[in-house]
Amino acid sequence: MKITNKFFSLMSVLFLVLIPIVSFASSQEGSTVSSAGHSDPIAPVILGLMVILLAAKLGGEIFEKLNQPAVLGELIFGMIIGNFALLSGGFFDFGQMFESESIDIFARLGVMILLFQVGLESNVKELLKVGISSVTVAIIGVVAPMILGYYVCVLIIPEAGFNAHLFVGATLTATSVGITARVLKDLNKLKTAEAKIILGAAVIDDILGLIILSIVSGIIVSGSVSASTIVYTSVTSFAFLFLSVIIGLKAAPMIGRKVSGMKVEGMKIVTAFLFLFTMAYIADMMGLATIVGAFAAGLVLDDVSFVNKKEHHIEVLVKPLYCIFVPIFFVLMGIQVKLDVFLDPKIIAIALGITAVAVIGKLVCGLGVKCQNASKLVVGIGMISRGEVGLIFAGVGRELGVIDDSLFGAIVIMVILTTLVTPPLLKWSLARKDKKISQLANG
Repeated sequence: MKITNKFFSLMSVLFLVLIPIVSFASSQEGSTVSSAGHSDPIAPVILGLMVILLAAKLGGEIFEKLNQPAVLGELIFGMIIGNFALLSGGFFDFGQMFESESIDIFARLGVMILLFQVGLESNVKELLKVGISSVTVAIIGVVAPMILGYYVCVLIIPEAGFNAHLFVGATLTATSVGITARVLKDLNKLKTAEAKIILGAAVIDDILGLIILSIVSGIIVSGSVSASTIVYTSVTSFAFLFLSVIIGLKAAPMIGRKVSGMKVEGMKIVTAFLFLFTMAYIADMMGLATIVGAFAAGLVLDDVSFVNKKEHHIEVLVKPLYCIFVPIFFVLMGIQVKLDVFLDPKIIAIALGITAVAVIGKLVCGLGVKCQNASKLVVGIGMISRGEVGLIFAGVGRELGVIDDSLFGAIVIMVILTTLVTPPLLKWSLARKDKKISQLANG
């Protein structure tokens, strides 16, 4: 514990020391050559990454101590360093330091690794076993918030246009399975009927959400909403996922056995990433998001263990890279939130509006529960949290030019609020169910 506290204090000091350094470096952007006549173009990128990673780990540590997901700390610390000029009265100004294309590339790799990890944590065989309740809950949990989100945007910001309204609705579809799973595990409730329904529905939500992302992105890029565009994108998405999983499940074990016999260092992790990059590139060639390919690669490699004296599952191999690259994405998402946009009452209204329908849209999906011994309320609450997938959607919308700073900030606030309310509400609903069962048993 003492070592942990000392390390935490050291990171805090480093972070505080780096603030003026980065501020000074940002103010010197116009100077490309140092007094010694030498300048390495990667130096500003290194400095930016140092601040981002320190912010990620400090924020994550603080929020973990508060029994909240680390991703919230990464987001909020990103918002702090991205708005230092505003918060410090202009004393510290990072300028364009974090808008480097190189840092953006690191963040994009982080998104791919994140979806790869989500795929690895999902199991194709388990997905095929999920009951009708999970499927029904997932479908309602996608359709309801998307429709509600669309019409809330139409009501509050009609001037934003159809594409923006559609994309905001799409960002509300996917559930963050990681946050809910963490709470259920901490409460020793992973084997309950509610937990199985929630986790199964959340995984299906992610798949449906990624397909919706591809469809909506395709509509925006093509500039049309024709039935043929929707059918083509839907068929392409399903075909890509289906074929990649079928072919991959046959090929992956064979690849694993071959690679396990190789003696060259690092061949296991390199093979996993070659597969990830190949699937992502094929997805891009088919007009789909690269993260769809990354997710499919994770699904395929889920059951593959490379054996060489000791077994190492791919999740173990990927974890160190996950810990480095994925936080960069979340901190960068926070950095891109401009707090001054919330001085506009309309932006506050849209943030609260989409948060309200995000909650309501998932609560109603509990009506899809068919199991008699499962609580509809518990399932509905367990589906509320949005987390990482919602941020990915927002990032893609920003990249396509559909979502501006105001809408982007509102979506990030929605993600933060839904992530914050889910753990305590889930604990309360589970305790409420247990109390009812106890009362029935006693009388």
